[in-house]
Amino acid sequence: MGVTLPPVAVWADVAVSVTWLRHAEAPRPVLSNLDPIPQDRGRAGAELALRDNQTTGRFLGQTYELTVVEVAPDDDLLPAARAALAQSPYLVLDAPTASQLSIADLAEAQGAILFNASSGDTALRADSCRANLLHTMPSDAMKADALMQFARKKRWENLALIEGAAPQDAAWSQALRASAAKFGMSLKGEKQWLFDADMRRNAAQEVPLFTQDLPKHDLLLISDVANDFARYIAYNTWEPRPVAGSEGLMPVAWAPVVEQWGAAQLHSRFHDLAGRDMTPHDYAAWAAIRALGEAVTRTNAGDADTLRAFLLSDAFELAGFKGRPLSFRPWNGQLRQPIPLVTRAALVAQAPLEGYLHARTELDTLGLDQPESGCTRFEQE
Repeated sequence: MGVTLPPVAVWADVAVSVTWLRHAEAPRPVLSNLDPIPQDRGRAGAELALRDNQTTGRFLGQTYELTVVEVAPDDDLLPAARAALAQSPYLVLDAPTASQLSIADLAEAQGAILFNASSGDTALRADSCRANLLHTMPSDAMKADALMQFARKKRWENLALIEGAAPQDAAWSQALRASAAKFGMSLKGEKQWLFDADMRRNAAQEVPLFTQDLPKHDLLLISDVANDFARYIAYNTWEPRPVAGSEGLMPVAWAPVVEQWGAAQLHSRFHDLAGRDMTPHDYAAWAAIRALGEAVTRTNAGDADTLRAFLLSDAFELAGFKGRPLSFRPWNGQLRQPIPLVTRAALVAQAPLEGYLHARTELDTLGLDQPESGCTRFEQE
């Protein structure tokens, strides 16, 4: 997809307004309070990106404005979305999958550019995709593929899985199963974690008994998105095996332990703004608004049609502090990006790993490639 950039001589002032729209989810009961969710999660990333865009725009006659809208769990999100779209065609969404699809299907959203900065649901990049919805949050499939590349390289080919009882745990487990099959590895056994007790006192007694009957395996996968129990599995299993997934070796969009490629500088600026570490939701919101700012800078345009065409073109690149330029997949709107594989204390590796090749870019070895996606909405544009 080609995009012709205007010569500098015809550049003019451009004003861009963006709305960060969050549909809060009702907090579910948790068994551990060790990882509280920041109240400004996502929003702080959007605010940092706004500052970055304003810094560049100041020299080019481009201005940016960010509007923050948060909707309570029991309130209807669509009136807020309609009101935001009446002001600007650019929305960054922190909302569940169903809410994002409802917004994308609004008549007012046709021709808009929406960014999914929260949901890893692979279906949003597959048969449930929408042509007006781009994704800066990595899909579950991308993260699972990153982990399986590492496991394959280590020759940890026999896997076992412990799955939590929450719906998001089932989705993460399914991504892990699909990726294991994709990379030719075998899931030897699965168990569901049904304990409803705090493990801080009982892990040393309960976990060995729970894992005793798992088949022989090289790597134990844990699917516990809320981290209710995953932290207590390591070093307590019946057989001494590495753990990965929601604990141990974790594939993430972003983590404080990523320090190379200028990431430490991004961390520092974020910490100065928010007084805390940057989360994956913050990074996804930051990437969405920075991508929009990069498109405005390169095209000197503020209309959605021009910016969307550029974002999905081969000419678009975003410096994302991950060692490689980031770009959008034109067949489903997913932002290509490396996936750090981290522990709580260190960066272990970054996928795609060396040796995993692709005719287009090695980044497309992570997640749904074009023949796999089943997304046809972008082809109709």
